[in-house]
Amino acid sequence: MASRAPRGAGRPPVTTRLEIERVAFALFAERGFDETTVEDIAAAAGIGRRTFFRYFASKNDVVWGEFDAGLRHFAETLDAAGPEQPWMDALRAAVVDFNSLDPELVPLHRDRMELILHVPALQAYATLMYARWREVVTRFVADRTGAKPDDLHPRLVGHTALAAAVAAYEQWLAEPGSNLAELLDASMRWLAGEDRAHG
Repeated sequence: MASRAPRGAGRPPVTTRLEIERVAFALFAERGFDETTVEDIAAAAGIGRRTFFRYFASKNDVVWGEFDAGLRHFAETLDAAGPEQPWMDALRAAVVDFNSLDPELVPLHRDRMELILHVPALQAYATLMYARWREVVTRFVADRTGAKPDDLHPRLVGHTALAAAVAAYEQWLAEPGSNLAELLDASMRWLAGEDRAHG
């Protein structure tokens, strides 16, 4: 059984979402996601359960980080796209922007995506989060094309854009040192019918 990971003597308690995430991901790497409890994370961060739940609704939410804020920004970016910009170009740019990273957060984000894509216990939760992401895309496409969000074509774009983003992430994880933004851009361009002659 893994030992508990109390905070060091004299170390102040962790008090930001990002700091709690870093503590949690260190425990996930040491013990595994399934074997790490909320109590473990709180103890290692030097906070109580109540404080933990002020920042995160569940252990699953820790893995998804600032997804809610990112999703709001994603929708705002799409809404701000000018009508003269082809909607697929606007969507590609917004997808790349949604997944942009501060260089210092790249290692944490790689760990995050490894968990999201590969831990069975997170797949049901991921399905719910992906549905919210697709909803933003389908609403945008529907608005631009005069369709309804539940019509075939907006729904299709939502699913295929998500698949393109996930494929780019899988390639990024498989190729350390690769550029995520370039992979996302290339994936979305291929989806739009560009560069297909190059495979």
